Amino acid sequence: MRILGVDLGSKRIGLAVSDEGGEIAFPAGILESRGRKKDVAALRKLIAEREVGRAVVGLPLHMDGRRGPEAEKAIRFAADLSHAAGIPVDTLDERWTSMEAERILADVPGKRRSEKRAQRRAKGTVDEMAASIILKTYLQQRAHSQQRAHPITDPGGGDESGDR
Repeated sequence: MRILGVDLGSKRIGLAVSDEGGEIAFPAGILESRGRKKDVAALRKLIAEREVGRAVVGLPLHMDGRRGPEAEKAIRFAADLSHAAGIPVDTLDERWTSMEAERILADVPGKRRSEKRAQRRAKGTVDEMAASIILKTYLQQRAHSQQRAHPITDPGGGDESGDR
């Protein structure tokens, strides 16, 4: 099942999509924001085209973990998207994703750092990378929780910690 990662912004929405197995996150571009109804409709179309079965929307919490107006907006957007597309839509703490995306993209050789940052922001590269980081984190958390739910045992009857 493919999973869609969404970095919700006021001007642009960063997108990422997983592979069919839900293991690898790939950048999938940006969507210029045109208001909630149009944005949800555009994402619904993308979900159908790419056969996405689940989505995750970044939840912009305050550094102390509190929800502010932007987090409430993301929660409402996730609910609207789930209803419109008919798929489960989760949210994921995204407090560090934009800074992580900036850090990764800062290593691009060439122009001065400030020029590169302005160009990337204008083109939405940071938004797309942030969506990829949100999705990658979500996929890792899902894999980890599935491993805990189904521990691997060895043929001798012990679990992976070596207990017998």
